[in-house]
Amino acid sequence: MCGIHGILSLRGDETLDRALADRMGDISRHRGPDDSGLFERPGLLLGMRRLSIIDIAGGHQPLHTADGKVQLVCNGEIYNFRELRRELQAQGRRFATGSDCEVLVQLYAEQGDAMVGRLDGMFGFALWDEYKHRLLIGRDRLGIKPVYYSIDGGRLIFASEIKSILAVARMPREIDRDALDELLYLGYVTAPRTLFQGIKKLPPGHLLVAEDGQISVKSYWSPVTADPFGSEEEAREELLAAVRRSVRQQMVADVPLGAFLSGGIDSSAVVAMMAGAGSGPTKTYSIGFDLGRAGTYYNELPDARRVAQHFATEHREIIVRPDVVELLPRLLWHMDEPIADSAIMTTFLVAEFARRDVTVILSGVGGDELLGGYRRYLGPHYLSRFEYVPRWVRERWLVPLAARLPSDRHDPVSNLLRYAREFVSHSTLPVEEQYIAYVRLFDSAARMRLVRGGIPPAGRDPLADAFRRFPGTDFVNRLMQVDMVTQLPDDLLLLTDKTTMATSLECRVPLLSNTMVDLAARVPSSMKIHGAGLKHLFKTALRDSLPPQVLKKAKRGFGAPMGVWLKQELRPLMHATLSPESMDRRGLFDPAVVAETMAMHESARHDFSDNLQCLMNLEIWCRIFLDRRSPEDVAAEIAEKTQVARVA
Repeated sequence: MCGIHGILSLRGDETLDRALADRMGDISRHRGPDDSGLFERPGLLLGMRRLSIIDIAGGHQPLHTADGKVQLVCNGEIYNFRELRRELQAQGRRFATGSDCEVLVQLYAEQGDAMVGRLDGMFGFALWDEYKHRLLIGRDRLGIKPVYYSIDGGRLIFASEIKSILAVARMPREIDRDALDELLYLGYVTAPRTLFQGIKKLPPGHLLVAEDGQISVKSYWSPVTADPFGSEEEAREELLAAVRRSVRQQMVADVPLGAFLSGGIDSSAVVAMMAGAGSGPTKTYSIGFDLGRAGTYYNELPDARRVAQHFATEHREIIVRPDVVELLPRLLWHMDEPIADSAIMTTFLVAEFARRDVTVILSGVGGDELLGGYRRYLGPHYLSRFEYVPRWVRERWLVPLAARLPSDRHDPVSNLLRYAREFVSHSTLPVEEQYIAYVRLFDSAARMRLVRGGIPPAGRDPLADAFRRFPGTDFVNRLMQVDMVTQLPDDLLLLTDKTTMATSLECRVPLLSNTMVDLAARVPSSMKIHGAGLKHLFKTALRDSLPPQVLKKAKRGFGAPMGVWLKQELRPLMHATLSPESMDRRGLFDPAVVAETMAMHESARHDFSDNLQCLMNLEIWCRIFLDRRSPEDVAAEIAEKTQVARVA
């Protein structure tokens, strides 16, 4: 696990000062505190920061062929490196290290760009081919590891973090207005955009080629629908074997490792497969809340303890309280871009806690998208029953009634009413639009009112584009595919990478291995979801491996109870950050519309938890990245203003 960075001149072999690479590496030192490396040639700097995981003594990068003509820096892990290594050795290839990443060098020498299709892992790499004077940059299939790039003054600048690019780029720091509209729409920005004008994400499953002064980006993989399983029994057996294989394959490390444990089915399945596979008890880490009804509702510690006891893990817990929000400036600095997801706090805190003991952590991220774990996938099921109600009753009575329901998420009843309100309110829309209405933050009319100067002309809609990308008759599986190319890489995997690497902790996601993704593509949604039962196939596959309480447990997110915090403990923070003065000074949003959004949330007329997180995080991000203030300075300002607000 590392951070990679580099600069390539597109104008020939100009001299590049190595201090530029040093500056890029220094700012991402948290990604690799153990080692650093640099390859230099005229017109090229290829650097890395290393977190030593496999072959600690011998895995120094850049890695290269014996003649030094192919040079590589790589962030991530290649889980099938042993099989690839044996294959390459049989072909006469000789290895100089025990590093998993060296297989990329040797495989490229044998197969060229096609080698990336052989890799099972999480990675972002840059490979220099001296023979062709060609730079190849690649990102793993699902986007578990980030890669950013920019063309700035005739130079290609790339890195694992935007901050490294900003450290050397000469472009002005300006917001991309299309990306801002996307952020308000979804709560995150999808590849290839970033919130910075002039800086892009390399999309998952893509390669960037720089050759003869030209840049091209091409796809090497995309989710597909494969021939379905013949029976549920066959699918169940293969799924259980795939989970076991993926988890044990990703336990390979020369450093201590553990697992995040929420007590839900995904993290519990990972822990179940780890049990007995290591040299001692599995180390597990959980997070909980202890504040009022919301804390009780979101608190999963009893569930996690039950699983830890069942598998005799070495279990540790951390309790989170609302004052952790003073961490926001630091977290948003690490994130590079604001997102509307409170899991940045919970994931960071449990990662920081786990890093005291381990260097590698396994997580259950991705199981919901692959195997049908989100409540929103039940929309078609409930709609088929709701349509039995006469249309005139639905439109004349039920839709207006639903609009009057309270909207909150801090206890089971409130959460159920929130789901009912959203479902009924959008039930008259076409099914794709129903889904979009459910997952979006601000719709186009709300964004038009909110943004000063209005929003850009209708252009790329990532969700609509994703639906067109995945046609087919299995609509629920299409929903999972849409999530796999939007929310999964650009929200969940992004925050998982950034918050764990902020603490120099490598997080692996075995439920997203190639084996698991390919298998899930063969499972029809009728096996993944049975009636209103989420993750039917996964639960039946694990019924002999997990306690019954885990299999019956209702779905719970990994975020914090921000909705109720914003009405109570964090209300001073919200009002200080989104004050009319702040909004006027920033010039992005209409202060009256922002104030109206806060008032509607506080009165429970609408649950705007995610919307307000989005606006708050964006303002804090602007103070750090656009105003060029340190996270510490912004945190001190927040602490001072919220204290004044409390006193007043």
